[in-house]
Amino acid sequence: MLNMKEKILSANARYTAEVEALLNELASLGDERLNRKPADGGWSAIQTLHHLILVEENSIAYIYKKLSFNPQLEKIGLNAWLRSLLLRLSLRSPIKFKAPKSASNELIPERGTLEEISARWQKIRGEWEGFFEKMSPELYDKAAYKHPRAGRLSWLQMIDFFNSHFERHRRQARRAVL
Repeated sequence: MLNMKEKILSANARYTAEVEALLNELASLGDERLNRKPADGGWSAIQTLHHLILVEENSIAYIYKKLSFNPQLEKIGLNAWLRSLLLRLSLRSPIKFKAPKSASNELIPERGTLEEISARWQKIRGEWEGFFEKMSPELYDKAAYKHPRAGRLSWLQMIDFFNSHFERHRRQARRAVL
């Protein structure tokens, strides 16, 4: 049976593989097509990817700041599991949600290149991997991550959020390039 660190690293690696698969899928389309906004006026594929990256960058910045003052963190409980389930279900629904200010339109450039996106995403994925590799075992069962709407979640629940959020926006990015 995998220990908690192995479970976290494995979940993170699976998520990273999904990110890499999408980047590879989009690589053949060209930046012009990836920057084209859909007819409904939503984000282009590149803008959608920028949003996903911002969420991860903001999340790791929050974690570093939170852990910098050695806080008293709660253990993961049933409430975190329930909030995580509701978050996952909401991300799979067709309901649109307003992005938090820290990952919204104001911070998303109008245009970009897949090369820039890939480099930035590989950097943040590497940061998360390094963080999890070095993470103290005392943190494994703590709810340190705070989702803006769902509240405190475990590390596995955070990665599950990244994955569910990614799946939602992968569909959006694919629709934008049709």
